[in-house]
Amino acid sequence: MTGRTHDLAAITALGAVVFFGPMQTFTLSTTLVSVLANQIGGILPDIDQPTAPFWRNLPVGKFFGRIFDKLLGGHRFITHSILGLFLFGLLAKALLVTLSPIMPHTDIGFVWWAFMIGMVSHLVMDSFTKEGVPWLLPIPIKFGLPPLKRMRITTGKFAEAAVIFPGIIALDVWFCASHYHVLLEFVHRHLV
Repeated sequence: MTGRTHDLAAITALGAVVFFGPMQTFTLSTTLVSVLANQIGGILPDIDQPTAPFWRNLPVGKFFGRIFDKLLGGHRFITHSILGLFLFGLLAKALLVTLSPIMPHTDIGFVWWAFMIGMVSHLVMDSFTKEGVPWLLPIPIKFGLPPLKRMRITTGKFAEAAVIFPGIIALDVWFCASHYHVLLEFVHRHLV
C-alpha cells in the first residue's frame, strides 16, 4: 500500500478502537501525541525501504534509508512481522518512558497503544497486496489475503487508488455521519 493509504488506515483503526472501546477521558496532549504516534506507527514498517516517504522527507534520508534497508534485511522482512511488532513495541515503550517527564499530562500508555495500532494496521493492509507479509518470521513464508496471490491488489495501482482508499474514506464518512451525536458527546465530555 502507499503511504497515504497507510496513514488513512492507521487513523481509521485508532478511531475504531477509541470509539468502540470503553470511553476514556483524554487530555488534549494525549490526543495530539497519540495521533502523531499512530501516524508514525502507520508508516514505520516501511523504514526498511530506502524509497519510503519517511526517508524522502529527511535531508539525508536516502543515505539512512539504504543503511536501514540492509540492517533490517530488506523490504517486508523483520519490520513486517510479529517479531518486528514486538521489537518496535519495546523500543517505542522505552522511548515513551524516557520522554514521559517532559509530557506530564500525556497518557503514555495510550500513546503506546496508538503507535501499535498504527503498526498493526500497516501489516494488515499490506497483507492485501500481492507481496504479502511474513507475519511469522523467522519462518520465511509471506501470508496474504485472500490466500490466492492473483486475487490480491498491486500497491499503488487501480484497485488501491479507486477502491481501497476511497472505500476507507467512505467508511469514515459513514461512521462520522451515523455516530455524529456520540462523536459530539465524546468531544464535549471526554476530551479535556
